[in-house]
Amino acid sequence: MSTRSRGKGPSGGAGHRRRARSAAALTALFLGASLAVAVPGSASADAEDVTAARVDNPYVGATPYVNPDWSARAAAEPGGSAIADEPSFVWMDRIAAIEGTTAGRGLKEHLDTALDQGADLFQVVIYDLPGRDCSALASNGELGPTEIGRYKSEYIDPIAELLADPAYADLRIVALIEPDSLPNLVTNAGGTAGSTPECAVMKENGNYEKGVGYALSTLGDIPNVYNYVDAAHHGWLGWDTNFVPAAEQFKKAATTEGATVDDVHGFIVNTANYSVLKEPYLKITDSVNGTTVRQSKWVDWNYYVDELTFAQGLREELVRQGFDSGLGMLIDTARNGWGGDDRPTGPGPTTSVDAYVDGSRADRRIHAGNWCNQSGAGVGERPVTAPEPGIDAYVWAKPPGESDGSSEPIDNDEGKGFDRMCDPTYEGNGRNGFSLTGALPDSPVAGHWFSAQFQELLANAHPPLDGGG
Repeated sequence: MSTRSRGKGPSGGAGHRRRARSAAALTALFLGASLAVAVPGSASADAEDVTAARVDNPYVGATPYVNPDWSARAAAEPGGSAIADEPSFVWMDRIAAIEGTTAGRGLKEHLDTALDQGADLFQVVIYDLPGRDCSALASNGELGPTEIGRYKSEYIDPIAELLADPAYADLRIVALIEPDSLPNLVTNAGGTAGSTPECAVMKENGNYEKGVGYALSTLGDIPNVYNYVDAAHHGWLGWDTNFVPAAEQFKKAATTEGATVDDVHGFIVNTANYSVLKEPYLKITDSVNGTTVRQSKWVDWNYYVDELTFAQGLREELVRQGFDSGLGMLIDTARNGWGGDDRPTGPGPTTSVDAYVDGSRADRRIHAGNWCNQSGAGVGERPVTAPEPGIDAYVWAKPPGESDGSSEPIDNDEGKGFDRMCDPTYEGNGRNGFSLTGALPDSPVAGHWFSAQFQELLANAHPPLDGGG
């Protein structure tokens, strides 16, 4: 969420903080390494041995967990077997999810299943802050704005207790910390077109910062947990008015409630979003007849046009703010492929800067601030380790086929509301330039299976699914 649009870490003890590393050297060593390459795990669950085995990039040489609940739904779809074995994150989106619900197994069962699979990498989303996602009703949560005590005692503490069980000491556990929270404090908490009263409340009471800090500190004390903090995407934070303030906000949260920057192993961008990984025919330095592409309606003075350059640029700024020089970045590529017949095959016409940008861009959204169940989207790069300098992995944080929100009001017991950005007839607000939403019709509640979207994601995959991953 920018002033113009809404888009949709090492542990705390000194004995197990990460070593600084050269991202470029790591990439050269492991370029393109598959996430499915297994290495022998430690035979001991002794905490001291696990601490010694801590690694700079948890994805290198790891065998990641494949969520059987998601995999079964994907495999049941026509063509879904092409991606049903890909690893993705498990979402703990409410307190009940820890024990498990009728829709899926609980955290302990997931962890046990990971061991049964022979996996040594487990990916989990921590997502239940008080007043969660203050600018998007579709992903509102169960806890009220002031319920920071419940967040700590009923949500984070039980999760930490499970993750710290010696039975799981040989698992590298990647924890994605609270999507959409801290960026909202930067862009939507007052004074901008995208601001909401709910975000202003969360900025004033500090419970986003307290919750994130507590999660980082508590989970960071577990030697085999690697915390990655959500950092939105380029179409939310790519403007100079948001970029450095966001890095400063991340630093503030990472030094709250007992947390330190050493509790942050890295950051993740594009979580559950659609921003394209790379624009093959469009660079921010391009100009048309003397007019920079930054002046186009689509770019709108942003300093970035894709997620890879944004992630690498943000990493440099975060290190400048005091985070570890070996900081690693993740990029969610589950739904940012933008393939299919509408994908450009070369640069656009140079008749005007807008014609050039619109003809060149692979991201086919109506507006970069559109985030809900986007029409025309496709599966992106399959999960892979260390693909670029500074990038620990491309991952699938949002499993393809899970809805972003319902296209019309639907009663539910998950605290999730109806957001007009999921309504294909809605003509927008200040966060998407008052544009149509580009959302698919007939979508279910956020997190529920959306077959029509899954089929479209398969059809528009890039790289294409034909020939395998």
